[in-house]
Amino acid sequence: MTATLIPAADRHFWANEWLTSRQSFPGTGNFDLFGNAHGVLAIHNDDEVGPGEGLDAHQHQNMEIVTWVVDGAVEHRDSSGIREVIGTGSLGAMTAGRGITHSEGNAQARSSRQKLRVIQMWVPPHTDELDPAHSTRDFNDALASGEPVVVASGRAAHAGTDALPIANRFAALHIARPHAGQTITLPAAPFGHLYVVRGEVVVDADSLASTAMADGDAVRLTDGGAVTLTATGDAEIVYWEMHASFDVPRPA
Repeated sequence: MTATLIPAADRHFWANEWLTSRQSFPGTGNFDLFGNAHGVLAIHNDDEVGPGEGLDAHQHQNMEIVTWVVDGAVEHRDSSGIREVIGTGSLGAMTAGRGITHSEGNAQARSSRQKLRVIQMWVPPHTDELDPAHSTRDFNDALASGEPVVVASGRAAHAGTDALPIANRFAALHIARPHAGQTITLPAAPFGHLYVVRGEVVVDADSLASTAMADGDAVRLTDGGAVTLTATGDAEIVYWEMHASFDVPRPA
């Protein structure tokens, strides 16, 4: 088992006039996304978008794009005719498949001065050239207990749950908002990626004994057991459970 702590200050940083992007894996510019991935997680950006700003229409192919709205609201439009606003505590999951054009941005007008914060994450599909699709769900009520919730998954174990479907049968996304003093457990997996969205937690995961983590810190886990963490104050975390990797043959 290996556990690598990635401090918030070590993230890749990119910014322009309206976007600040802090990236667990370098994703802006001419980077090898798959070569820099962990498990099947290729992009994990913590983005702040200025009011009234966003990305104009652009195309994606053969990628599963998952967007967690931390603060504010995202306006999503795509070439399949979907136009919707995704609010705080909601998840959007898009299958780019054989090709989809979409735009996304801060749903609030410039006059509002309200920034948008999202965690955007990319994993590849297990099959290329799928039909494009987009789905959303509000998870605020489900997260109220502080226990982890599977919010997106392609794993058979999560079929029939409230998790949004993604076309990668080796991956599942868990989100939790543990309360101060609450201890939660995240599942063991061949590959794991734990990220602290806000607050502070103390993590125990095999070689990581009582390791403190705060906003923007991440841990990359390989061949690890279950992950236990205790929130020192109200916190929010995201955790990818992954059963395959780009550099390891995928199970049949």
